[in-house]
Amino acid sequence: MTISRDDVLSWIKNCAAALADNRDYLIELDSPIGDGDHGANMNRGFQAVLGKLPDIADKDIGTIFKTVGFTLISTVGGASGPLYGALFMQMGAVSDGKIELTLTDWAEAVEAGLNGVVLRGKANHGDKTMVDALMPSAETLKAASANGMSLPDALRECAHAAERGVQDTIPLIARKGRASYLGQRSIGHQDPGATSSSLLLQAAAHTWVNGS
Repeated sequence: MTISRDDVLSWIKNCAAALADNRDYLIELDSPIGDGDHGANMNRGFQAVLGKLPDIADKDIGTIFKTVGFTLISTVGGASGPLYGALFMQMGAVSDGKIELTLTDWAEAVEAGLNGVVLRGKANHGDKTMVDALMPSAETLKAASANGMSLPDALRECAHAAERGVQDTIPLIARKGRASYLGQRSIGHQDPGATSSSLLLQAAAHTWVNGS
């Protein structure tokens, strides 16, 4: 089983739908520890991405990812635009010329995207950021590929790892971004960036396992 170009396009559409559905939830999470605009910004960015898809539907997967990244950089406000832009740009860089992805390809893409986010945001695991969802997900996919796990099982495990990563942000002290200004007061709040990252990986599992 592989991930086709059409599968990638379906995933991006489902990412946009998930972020639209969870817009208010992400705003609620962001309001106590950030600017309260994460949900609105992410929704706006992915709605703009939807407008780009018809023009790139016949392109390779690397081009599709890079177009998503460029669009997010230009339309998503705050720190999220550059960070999510870096995620998709680096995913695109390792997917150049490909019209389908194996599990190994997808694992490499997620790892590259994570590295782009770390480089751009200077955050580490445990800093209460999107890295806390992305890093365990990337590690899970890499291990699944090395162990010969099926793609559906790997996608499910990846989504579960992301969800656990989100929950793990709740007791943490924020060390990056606006939330870091709160110090101890950031404890007890779920990180909105980790949550939106998890939504994207859950959408991948839903799209590519269930075929919808």
